[in-house]
Amino acid sequence: MKTPCHHSNALPEELNHIGDAVVNPPRLALPLYVSRIKAGFPSPADDYVEQTLDLNEYCIRNAPATFFLRVSADGDSMVDLGILPGDLLCVDRSLSPRSGDIVIAAINGDFTVKELLLDPYPLLRPHNQEKGYIDILIEEGDELEIFGVVSSVIRKLQRR
Repeated sequence: MKTPCHHSNALPEELNHIGDAVVNPPRLALPLYVSRIKAGFPSPADDYVEQTLDLNEYCIRNAPATFFLRVSADGDSMVDLGILPGDLLCVDRSLSPRSGDIVIAAINGDFTVKELLLDPYPLLRPHNQEKGYIDILIEEGDELEIFGVVSSVIRKLQRR
């Protein structure tokens, strides 16, 4: 018998999300330069704009189904995939979760961000070798609810 696993479009009150994406926000076109950044002195010849970039268009595929969630200060289970405490996660509820996706899930009511693996059996996988977190196996009788697929990670850097 398979464990119940369903995809939810409704967000529970316990999930303290930052907010929903704005539908049809005004476009903010910022310059996107052609050259790749090197760790040395930039070349003046590289100073031309190839196109513009709007972060809403870059991060959000389906605004009505997108919300933002901040990783908790002690949320270190996904650091090996570049998801760090304090990061903002852009989460798309319209995407059907597939094996290998990073998802926002509730397992028996406990919320988490993990990699969803479905084969040979469903589990949620953390990614932090240093701490040695173990897979969360979804067993018969467990209830797994997927609230969305993480589509982007946003991080502010602090000045030193």
